[in-house]
Amino acid sequence: MATKRIIISGATSGIGCEIAKLYIADGCKVGIMGRRIELLNNLKSLSPENVYVQQLDINSDEATTKFQTLIDQMGGIDIYFHVSGIGYQNVALDYSKELNTVETNCKGFTRMITYAFNYFSDNGGGHIAAITSIAGTKGLGVSPAYSATKRFQNHYIQCLAQLSNIRKKKIYFTDIRPGFVATDLLNDEHHYPMLMNKEYVAKIAYKAAIRKKRIKIIDWRYVVLVAGWRLIPNYIWERLRIKN
Repeated sequence: MATKRIIISGATSGIGCEIAKLYIADGCKVGIMGRRIELLNNLKSLSPENVYVQQLDINSDEATTKFQTLIDQMGGIDIYFHVSGIGYQNVALDYSKELNTVETNCKGFTRMITYAFNYFSDNGGGHIAAITSIAGTKGLGVSPAYSATKRFQNHYIQCLAQLSNIRKKKIYFTDIRPGFVATDLLNDEHHYPMLMNKEYVAKIAYKAAIRKKRIKIIDWRYVVLVAGWRLIPNYIWERLRIKN
C-alpha cells in the first residue's frame, strides 16, 4: 500500500503537534502548517525526509495558495487534518475576542476545509478530519463565540458530508469533539474539570481518523456529559449558572 500523505494545520503546538508526531512515527509523509516556523522546523527534524513545512496563517488570503504549494511539494494528499482554532472564556464579552474567534474558527476554518474538499472532489476523493469541541453541542454563556463557532464547525462538516454524497464523491469526514484539554488554549487562571492531556487526546483522535469514524467525542466521561446535557430543555439550560 502506498505511503499515506497527510497535511495538518495548527501543527506548531498542542493537539496538532502531537497528532503530527503520531503520523510521523507511522512512516507517513506529513505536511505541517502553522504560524511559528521555528516550531514547525523542530517537528521536521524528527524525520527530515518525510516532513514538509509550510508557514501560514489560516486567516490570511494567501493561506490556500500556500496550502496548494505544500500539496504540490508532497505530490498530493490523502488526508487533511484541521486542528487550528482559538477560544476564550469571555464573560465580559470583549468585542475583539469574539470577532477574533469567529475569524479563525469560522472564516479560517471554512477557507481551509472548503479548499480541501474541492481538492479531493477534483482528485478522486480523500479524508477530512477536524478537531472541533463538545462545546458545539450546547451554548455556553461564559464562551459565547467559542461555543457558537464550534457549532458552526459541526454543522459545516455535516453539510459537506451530505454534499459529498450528493456529488457521489469519495470524501470521508471525521468530526473529533474533545472536552477540556491541557494546551495553551486553556493556559489561563481558570480551573477546568476533567482536564485531559494533549498526548492522550491526540492518540484517540489519530485512531478515530485511521478508522474513519464519523464523529468521535473524547473521552467517555464527556460522552456521558454530552448525553446528559442534551436532555436539558433550553428554558432550563439558559437559567443554569455555569461559570466555567
